[in-house]
Amino acid sequence: MSSASRPNWLLIGATGMVGAKVARLASAQHGPSANGDNAPAQAPAVLLTIVARRAMEAADGVTVHVVPTVQWSELIARAEPGIFINCLGTTIRQAGSEAAFCAVDHDLALAAATAAKAAGARHCITVSSVGASAASGNFYLRTKGAVEAGLRALNFGRLDILRPGLLMGERGGPPRTGEALAMLAAPLTDRLLHGPLRRYRSVAADEVARAIVALAGTGGTGTHVHEHDAIRALAAQN
Repeated sequence: MSSASRPNWLLIGATGMVGAKVARLASAQHGPSANGDNAPAQAPAVLLTIVARRAMEAADGVTVHVVPTVQWSELIARAEPGIFINCLGTTIRQAGSEAAFCAVDHDLALAAATAAKAAGARHCITVSSVGASAASGNFYLRTKGAVEAGLRALNFGRLDILRPGLLMGERGGPPRTGEALAMLAAPLTDRLLHGPLRRYRSVAADEVARAIVALAGTGGTGTHVHEHDAIRALAAQN
């Protein structure tokens, strides 16, 4: 597959639990071999560019730029992505304050999305949170809702918003005590969530990543919101 015909993805948030798995899945995708199953492995069928704030290990066929955030827009413009994937996320405790949290999860995410749209991206996939709403009384959910609203306003040809509940899986970086306790309780609490409350069930970060990859291969237009059951159904396609 020539580079000109390969899907061009740009990912931010690749050092996080979901983003790292998206990067690995993208690098593992190979185009069909013209010489049969015993032919040498080809380059990944996807062109993936990662823009990150801190150093990370690059998978085969993945271009990683570790630069200050003030340079992100310039790099995104040069990458000319067709699909923009936002897995960026932090916590108020990790960021240090609500203002610092907002600067990453809201301001940086929307600045990168704006640059991607200006560079020609027609498809945006973003990881939000169950319960996200710009009108929420909860600061975290209100910020996530504001990001969703900002992305809608950019008028991508297609916008996919994933709203997972508690993310299950190995997370790098500083331990999050509250999250660790919630993971331990998740098998029990999930069984208590039925009907409309099913959307609050926990979901494996690996499933969210596989859902993102499935969505990246989807055509069509419009804005689509995916919660627990829809995320798991998409993940099952990979």
